[in-house]
Amino acid sequence: MGIAAYCAGKATTKLYNHVRSGSTPATNKADAIPDASGTASSDTHTAISPDFDFITALVEQDTVANLRYGILFLLALSSLGVYSIILAGWSSNSKYAFIGALRSAAQMISYEVAISLIILPVVLFSGSLNLSMVTYVQYITTWFLWPLLPVALLFLVAMLAETNRTPFDLPEAEAELVAGYNVDYSSLPFAMFFLGEYCNMILISTLYCLLFLSGGLNTLGLFSALVLSAKAAVTWVFFVLVRATLPRYRYDQLMDIG
Repeated sequence: MGIAAYCAGKATTKLYNHVRSGSTPATNKADAIPDASGTASSDTHTAISPDFDFITALVEQDTVANLRYGILFLLALSSLGVYSIILAGWSSNSKYAFIGALRSAAQMISYEVAISLIILPVVLFSGSLNLSMVTYVQYITTWFLWPLLPVALLFLVAMLAETNRTPFDLPEAEAELVAGYNVDYSSLPFAMFFLGEYCNMILISTLYCLLFLSGGLNTLGLFSALVLSAKAAVTWVFFVLVRATLPRYRYDQLMDIG
């Protein structure tokens, strides 16, 4: 996984340097860097490399996904995203961006604790921290969504807060902090931050399907990857519906809920 993170970081930094030098015509757009702020070329890959690790962990079925403590491993990888937000807000040399970074870091850390506690009933029901075993137990019994319905609903709420989505998108509260930690970034760095954010949405939705909806295992003989993608797509629709219906919380209300 360290090799995967290193390769992903190097590839992203190399692409960024190509764009800055103008050697990539398709994305040849100048990056606006404010005065008295640091350059983002060395830290851009930090925003998305944890998600590359997470993708690798879910895809490599014969290695990572069958770890004895696979759930803890994935939670550890997903927590690395806090560093990219802190570094982004700090390197902008702007108090508004830094306040947005601190907000986001506090929010992500507090709800990572909630997610970890929510996963405990799933571990007790399956008797294992192995994702393959968790999905197999659901396959031979029933989805954990039904006996653990309150836990599954709490996980949905924690998902929204962990990924900074509405109504918990307080790091990007336009009326208070403009655009939060990424206010001074444009062009490819801006795209990388949002790519990492949306990758995080997809990945935590996939984790939800593995924990509560038996993953891709099914009794109909369908291709497991298609089944898992369809279940995850339903969870993505949940993100869109919540964004369209609920207003944003105040920051103190958010932390009280956590």
